[in-house]
Amino acid sequence: MTKKPLKEDYQLKERFKTESEVFDREALLDLSKLLKKQILQTVDYPVSTGKEANVFRASTPDGKYVAVKIYKNETAPFFRKMDYLEGDPRFERIKHNDRDIVRAFARKEFKNLEICERAGIHSPKPYFLINRVLVMSFLGEGDLPYPTMNMVGPLHGEKDLDSILDDVRKMYRKGLVHADLSEYNIMMGDVPYLIDFGQGVVTRHPHAMRFLERDVGIILKFFARHGIKRDLAKTLGCIKD
Repeated sequence: MTKKPLKEDYQLKERFKTESEVFDREALLDLSKLLKKQILQTVDYPVSTGKEANVFRASTPDGKYVAVKIYKNETAPFFRKMDYLEGDPRFERIKHNDRDIVRAFARKEFKNLEICERAGIHSPKPYFLINRVLVMSFLGEGDLPYPTMNMVGPLHGEKDLDSILDDVRKMYRKGLVHADLSEYNIMMGDVPYLIDFGQGVVTRHPHAMRFLERDVGIILKFFARHGIKRDLAKTLGCIKD
């Protein structure tokens, strides 16, 4: 009997670990409902894994690709981020139990993506939400997702920075701040696409301006490392103007 190569064995273990983190009974029931409603045809493979959620490529009955984000029931990361919920007037009555907190972050991302879609932001389009399973547009070329900006850098130089800041300004005008913006949460296609809106807050949030300044500061520092420099105060002024 031949043994599997170590690399193949490792890949199988990693895939099992990735899937077991999110495919519990509740998530499987929700995915089953999406299949029965013909919102999904298949759930293919993970394209992104994180502490709070995993994202899978999936397909629809008409053959199009979508992204399925499943928030994990392990809530340690969420409890450290309760400020993003408690200060948001849309989520004032959230119960402090595991199930409600996880669902709240999924609902929060869906609502924030709806705002982005109305504002014309380069971001995933929200299609459907059931409990902690979010279906949205797939950002990629062919059957592969776009890389994140930390992997490839700005592909179009200063144009990419202008596009990102323009999207931040449009969000601000619609009363939304991303609150977790960095080179890790931007996918690079024909233009930069902003992703991961679970922490996004409305501008009425008591810390919204601090989050906005942090977002912009992180992006400007990243582009400065690539020789593209902007003044933080002036940039924030243009966004708020």
